[in-house]
Amino acid sequence: MAQIPILDNAPVNLTSVREQSQKELINILKNIRGKKCLVIDPKLGGSLSLIIQTSILKELGAELRHLSAEPIQTDCSKIVYLVRSQPNLMKFICSNVNNDISKGLQRGYHVYFVPRRTVVCEKVLEEEKIHHLMSVGEYPLYLVPMDDDLLSFELDLAYKECLVDGDTTSLWHIAKGIHKLEFSFGLIRNVRAKGKASVRVADILNRMQAEEPVSSPDMLVPEINTLILLDREVDMVTPLCTQLTYEGLLDEFLHINNGAVELDSSIMGQQEGKKMKVPLNSSDKLYKEIRDLNFEVVVQILRQKATSMKQDYTEMTTTTQTVSELKDFVKKLNSLPEMTRHIHLAQHLSKFTSKPSFLGQLDMEHTIIESQSYDICFEYIEEMIQKQEPLATVLRLLMLFSITNSGLPKKHFDYLRRELLHSYGFEHMATLNNLEKSGLLKKQETKSNWLTVKRALQLVVEDTDTANPNDIAYVFSGYAPLSIRLVHHAIRSGWRPVEEILKLLPGPHLDTKRGGFSNSPSFDTLSGASPNIARATDGRRSLVLVVFVGGVTSAEISALRFLSAQEGMAYDLIIATTKIINGRTVVETFMEKMG
Repeated sequence: MAQIPILDNAPVNLTSVREQSQKELINILKNIRGKKCLVIDPKLGGSLSLIIQTSILKELGAELRHLSAEPIQTDCSKIVYLVRSQPNLMKFICSNVNNDISKGLQRGYHVYFVPRRTVVCEKVLEEEKIHHLMSVGEYPLYLVPMDDDLLSFELDLAYKECLVDGDTTSLWHIAKGIHKLEFSFGLIRNVRAKGKASVRVADILNRMQAEEPVSSPDMLVPEINTLILLDREVDMVTPLCTQLTYEGLLDEFLHINNGAVELDSSIMGQQEGKKMKVPLNSSDKLYKEIRDLNFEVVVQILRQKATSMKQDYTEMTTTTQTVSELKDFVKKLNSLPEMTRHIHLAQHLSKFTSKPSFLGQLDMEHTIIESQSYDICFEYIEEMIQKQEPLATVLRLLMLFSITNSGLPKKHFDYLRRELLHSYGFEHMATLNNLEKSGLLKKQETKSNWLTVKRALQLVVEDTDTANPNDIAYVFSGYAPLSIRLVHHAIRSGWRPVEEILKLLPGPHLDTKRGGFSNSPSFDTLSGASPNIARATDGRRSLVLVVFVGGVTSAEISALRFLSAQEGMAYDLIIATTKIINGRTVVETFMEKMG
C-alpha cells in the first residue's frame, strides 16, 4: 500500500477527516468478531491505502483479498465485502457465494457498500437468491485526503456517466461529501458555480442543508469561506494538452494512482523484472519542492543538487571538518535517497520528452490552441491516422482540434470518422458515438468562441519564463489553463466582470450567498479591497474550496498552488476533485469496443 501522506500542513484539519473514515472502517470490522476475510473491490484498494495501514486491518483479524470472479481462497468463516455500488461487482459476489454453497461451505457474509447502498445492487443479490444470506451495510467514504491541499471523491467515471449515460448519481455523492465537510468545518456561505453539473451540485447541497442543517450557536466563523464549483465540461481544452510540470509528466507517462506510481524496479536502478511502488506526496520534501515546477527547471535543480553534494563530499574527504559541519553533511546525506529517486524518475521522463514525436505533438497542440492554421492541424491528424499512431493519442488531439473549432465542418468530420474506423477497426464505433454524444467530437454547427475566450482571458502567453514564472502559463509552457483563469476571477472579483465570457462557455453559472453566520466575512472581502479583511478573525488567511466536477489535472493543481503562493493573494486553497485525470485517462473513459 502507498505511503499515507502526512497532513500536518493542511489549512484545515484534514487529519480529522481521515481519522473519521479510519474509525468508521475499524468499527465495521470490530463489530464482526473474530477472524474474517476482508474482500476489497480492487478499485477501492488505492483509496483505502491512503486512509488506513494494512497492519491495522490485520490486527483487527482481517485477511485481505481482492474481489474477482475467482472463488475466495480462505479458511475464514466470515466474509466481509467492501465494494462500490456497481451491479457488475454484485455478479462477482454472487459467483463467490454460489461457489461456497456448491461446496457445502457455511459462511457468514457481510456486504458494505461504499459510500452507500443502492436499490439496483440489492436487486441483483435478490434475483440471485442470496440476499437473505447477507448482512448489508454502508461505509460512507465520500472524500479521500490525497495530500495536505487535495481531496478526491474517487469517482473516475463521473464525467462520462453524466454526459453519455445521463447518470447523475455522482453529483449527489459530491454534494454529500461537501456537506460532510461542512459538519466538520462550518457552513460554507459563498458559492460560485459554473457548468450544468456544478449548478446541480450547488442545488443538491442547498437541499441537504435544508433537510439536515449545519448550524451550531457556539460555532465560530466557518473555516471555509467560499466554495467554487467548476464543471470539466466548461474547459475540456486543458486536460487534452500535455502537462509540462514534473508531477504532470509523471502522470502522463507513468500514471500516478492514489499518490504513487507503480513501475519496473530497473527504472530506479534496481534489479529488472520486479514491480515496485514509489509514493509521491508532500511527505517527500524534495518532491514537494519540485513537483509543481516546469520539468525543464526540475532537471536543472536536480543537476545542481547532485553537483553540490559531490563538492561537499570532496571537501569532507580532503579537509578537516568541525562537528557542526559534519552534522550538516550528514543531514544532507539523509536526503540522498529522495534525490536518487527523483534523478532516476527524471532520467526516465527525459527519454520520452527528448523524442522528436513528443516535441512534434507539443508544437501541434500549441498550433491548435492558437487556432491559426486549420489546414496544417487537419493534415497532421490525418497523417497520424494513416501511420496508425495509438488510437488514444490520435483521439486526444482530434478532440482538442474539434473543441477549439466548435466542431469540424461536416465534410472533414465524416472523412476523419471514416478513416478512423478503416484504420483502427469498426469495433471502435461505440467510442466515436460516445465522443459525439458528449460533444467532444462533433460536426460544426456554430462559429467557434475559442478565439474570443482565448484573447479575453489571455490564455496564450508569449515568452513564458519557466524558471521564474510570473503567470500560471508556465505549467503548459505558454498556455494558461482556462479553468484556473476562471477560478482566479471567481476568487478575486467574482463572476460579474467576466459575465460575458462565461456566457460563451458551456452551462449556466451562479453566484450565491447561503444563510448562517452574521460574523462571517463576506465573499466580497476576498477582492482585496482592504489589505487585511480577507483574513479570518484569528488572523489566518481566508480559505477557498475549489471543486472540479469531472476531474482535474496535476498541472491545474500546480497552477492553483502557484496562485495561492503569490504575494498579495490573501487566501489559501483546498482542491477537491472527482478524480485526478490526464488527456489519456479522459479518452480512455470514453473508449469502448463493440462486441
